[in-house]
Amino acid sequence: MSVDVYLVDAFSDRAFSGNPAGVVLLPGFRDPEWMQAVAAELKHSETAFVQIGAEDQDEALPLRWFTPETEVDLCGHATLAAAHVLGGSQRFTTRSGELRCVSTGGGWVEMDFPADPPSRVDGVPPTGLPEVTVTGIGMGREDLLVEVASPAEVRALRPDLAALASLPGRGVIFTAEETAGEADFVSRCFYPKQGIPEDPVTGSAHCVLAGWWSERLGRSSLLGEQVSARGGRVRLELEGERVRLGGRAVTVLRGSLYA
Repeated sequence: MSVDVYLVDAFSDRAFSGNPAGVVLLPGFRDPEWMQAVAAELKHSETAFVQIGAEDQDEALPLRWFTPETEVDLCGHATLAAAHVLGGSQRFTTRSGELRCVSTGGGWVEMDFPADPPSRVDGVPPTGLPEVTVTGIGMGREDLLVEVASPAEVRALRPDLAALASLPGRGVIFTAEETAGEADFVSRCFYPKQGIPEDPVTGSAHCVLAGWWSERLGRSSLLGEQVSARGGRVRLELEGERVRLGGRAVTVLRGSLYA
């Protein structure tokens, strides 16, 4: 038996940019060990596994995400990739509750995610950060956020990944206000504990960034740019305990998985 597998570049409108994600469509249940093995084989930062084929086509579809090394509770870019493969508008049941995705035109898909406003951390910056001008530190449910003085510092980062892995949380988000371009802020995200040295464009991190920059800039509608080598943009709309993340995606590969 074979299953359909896709490679999708998320948070981008052109191939070979944004964040690549695997999407595997499952006609029935497969055990987590198998999904983990497939994610390790595909080697993308995350692979989404969607159980399709329910009798009720309006039913929310079960969705799980795996890095090459572990299952994760929330992944924005792989959710966007899965919704893109399935036609844009879709509901998913996940470890983070029900997630809704809606096509909004022009290839954009908007995802309704739980907000993750970070708590500010006072005191001396933790040991392990690269040499940057730290202007603020916050801690979300899983991610450490570090605001630095300028976008140039974010773009120039060459962190010690082993040192970052010693810091609390799932990973580290570096961010700075952008005053010269269309975006409101820039960011880069590093997850060495998860087997991801740097994630190209990170939807779940923008659930943290939305709360941070909404408070700092005094508005709920924002545009974030993740300035990794591949790069990508995320539209943000913070609404209480939820945040709507908007992005586009491109399918670059479709095939069959025989395993």
